[in-house]
Amino acid sequence: MSLAMTWEEWCAHDAVGLAQRVKKGEVSAAELAAQAVEGIRKLNPTLDAVVQVFDDAVADPAVDGTNLDGVFGGAPFLMKDLGPTVKGRLQEFGSKLMQGNRPTEDAFLTSKIRNAGLNIIGRTTTPEFGVCSSSENDLHVTRNPWNTDYTTCGSSAGTAAMVGAGVLPLSHGTDGGGSIRIPAGCNGTLGLKVSRGVYSLAPNLSDLTGLVSIQGCLSSTVRDTAAFVDNCRGGAPGEFMPFWSPEEPYSELIKRDPGRLRIAMSHEWGDYRAVPHFVAELERVGRFLESLGHHVEWALPEVDFRAAFQAQTQCYIGNFAQVIAGHMERLGLDQPPRDLLEPIDIKIWEEGRDISYSERYQMQKVFNTTSRAFGRFFEDWDIILTPVVALPTPKVGESQNLTTSTNPSVLDWFDINWRNFAFTPLGNLCSMPGISMPLARQESGLPLGIQAQTRMANDGLLLQLAAQIERAIDGKWNGGQRPEWHVTNK
Repeated sequence: MSLAMTWEEWCAHDAVGLAQRVKKGEVSAAELAAQAVEGIRKLNPTLDAVVQVFDDAVADPAVDGTNLDGVFGGAPFLMKDLGPTVKGRLQEFGSKLMQGNRPTEDAFLTSKIRNAGLNIIGRTTTPEFGVCSSSENDLHVTRNPWNTDYTTCGSSAGTAAMVGAGVLPLSHGTDGGGSIRIPAGCNGTLGLKVSRGVYSLAPNLSDLTGLVSIQGCLSSTVRDTAAFVDNCRGGAPGEFMPFWSPEEPYSELIKRDPGRLRIAMSHEWGDYRAVPHFVAELERVGRFLESLGHHVEWALPEVDFRAAFQAQTQCYIGNFAQVIAGHMERLGLDQPPRDLLEPIDIKIWEEGRDISYSERYQMQKVFNTTSRAFGRFFEDWDIILTPVVALPTPKVGESQNLTTSTNPSVLDWFDINWRNFAFTPLGNLCSMPGISMPLARQESGLPLGIQAQTRMANDGLLLQLAAQIERAIDGKWNGGQRPEWHVTNK
């Protein structure tokens, strides 16, 4: 087919840049959507990252009410197959149990995404209910565009693969324990988890009921992430807590470098620690940040990490058990069908369905003490810097981290996951914003994200630091390298 631009030209634009081309009349939103779909057609047979393309939204970007005058001007956008509902579109949660599920209303965030000018053209893969670290089951096996022997990690698996492969510059993700930051780090994209009180979970959830789950995006530029936050943030009527906004839009803030920052580096959180190569990469990035004028040294918050991870595990078990129970109730089921739900998710339901309020209260007490400890730490430090993961990216077929695992102990299964993904989940527990930046490399050749976290509601500082870095490297994330499976070379 005839494309609106070459793939090299396509990849030279972020979503804001594509919108500027539309506003100048150089290309149409429909042509942008068609080009993105051609990229999906080229790469999805190998990467298995896109569940469905919405053909009518490709042909007519305004069909669902997309504001083509918004900041993103009709740029194509993929939605992870869980999270905000899209009226009349399938949302199947990466689960056999949910096949055919078709929401009847848009989520509040969906309306914000559309009003920002993003054209939702399809949905991307996720593991069942977003519980585990890779989209790898009977429905889909999503592969890493840098090396298809490896997983993308997750749970925003398909989005990470598509943005990493250059098919789109920006798409949706969710993060309940690292599910934006981890796949961003393993696929060479940017991934920001914001604080609470930024993106609404309305109408079906709130920051009170969701507690650790955050919406967001994965992107190829800081500018796109800043524009997404600026235009999609805000609460719906009836939120349980105030939603906040910064004094200055992030799209303006990122144009200025931050002042000299106090940056702590860490690679050991309690029982969990990064492999030596990741520590060496972290040190290298630390030296680079020193060259930008920041103060960098090793430091660790005085946190009871063991208690914190135990509370985090209980939170996940309780939350996911209720998600599964709610869907079972809707389907009129008393017991989880073992042919439609994966083994670990059944064990989560069994373990968590009867958690008492007293148990929940004890968990929340640990949340409080953990959050206060990090809060004291950030009185002395602006940023804490870690690898985004502690262990190398698993190969496809390694099932110990998956919900298809036959591990008889759900608690042991969570511990195995924490050993790999040690540095992200407490950010969700404490509402610390975090960003993964593609600044390092694994020994396998895959990208390794370096994560910066800061105190709650200081999200703009992360974007400001990332923008400073982006300018210093002339926009060449991943050392200017591209994955093997990329729109420009396939």
